[in-house]
Amino acid sequence: MTWFELISVLVVLAALFSYLNHRYIKLPTTIGVMLIALGLSLALILVGSTPAGAPFRNQAARVVNAVDFDQALLHGMLALLLFAGALHLDTADLLRERVPVLVLSIFGTVLSTFIVAGLMYAGTRAVGLRMSMASCVLFGALISPTDPISVLGIMKRVGAPKRLESQLAGESLFNDGIGAVFFMVVLEALAGGHPTAGGVAWLLAKEALGGAAVGWAAGWCTNRLLRRVDNYQVEVLLTLALSMGGYALMDRLHVSAPIGIVVAGLIVGQWRTRLTAGTPVLSLKTREHLDTFWELIDEIM
Repeated sequence: MTWFELISVLVVLAALFSYLNHRYIKLPTTIGVMLIALGLSLALILVGSTPAGAPFRNQAARVVNAVDFDQALLHGMLALLLFAGALHLDTADLLRERVPVLVLSIFGTVLSTFIVAGLMYAGTRAVGLRMSMASCVLFGALISPTDPISVLGIMKRVGAPKRLESQLAGESLFNDGIGAVFFMVVLEALAGGHPTAGGVAWLLAKEALGGAAVGWAAGWCTNRLLRRVDNYQVEVLLTLALSMGGYALMDRLHVSAPIGIVVAGLIVGQWRTRLTAGTPVLSLKTREHLDTFWELIDEIM
């Protein structure tokens, strides 16, 4: 199966699952699609466990083994997901709630990581699997960060207070960076490294502060370009270039690309509604296309 065929299959499945969820299940899209995907996955496992399904199981294994999930998720999809979430978050609200956001994103992510790890360790032992606690912690670090678009959607759906919405949305954005750094530390330990407390602190500072600085610079430069054009195709393309090119640059500089791309998205997001001499920096048509485009990108991811 070629990369184009694989991506085509995933997009077709995402579209069908979204339709089924919207038509019948009526859950938030990301949750509904996940539940349908889990159900289909269990069905495929059952089919593959039969003698007649053995060839299908082998083919599926070859396809999965051909995908580098580290590159696809941490160095690909995450850039678009985080930028889409940050683009719609109000910076003023985020600054007002900075203390709970920082506490939740740092301590909440670490606590969630160890809770998930403990449950996974106990669960795998109960079914006869032998996974080390370090491997379970690695999984906890990977799974603990939340999807900001899902959080925002659920908050709006239940009519949550604006303050709570800002806290949870801000935390859900920044916990991706914290989770990514924690993931790398545990991965280094599993690979035979011996990270010290000082080394971990330096890694956190370099990744977080370095990523924020590069993200701010990239977002500021993109805003300068956006102010000089009034063509929504060009402006949408500039934001796409920022999310993908900025993430790749921060990866290359070995700073936290998740945190950096969140900062860049926050900076660009504020210019969507800002006025200069009573005139919007971005036209209404551009803002509508920009919002629609990034909502669609998030749903596809």
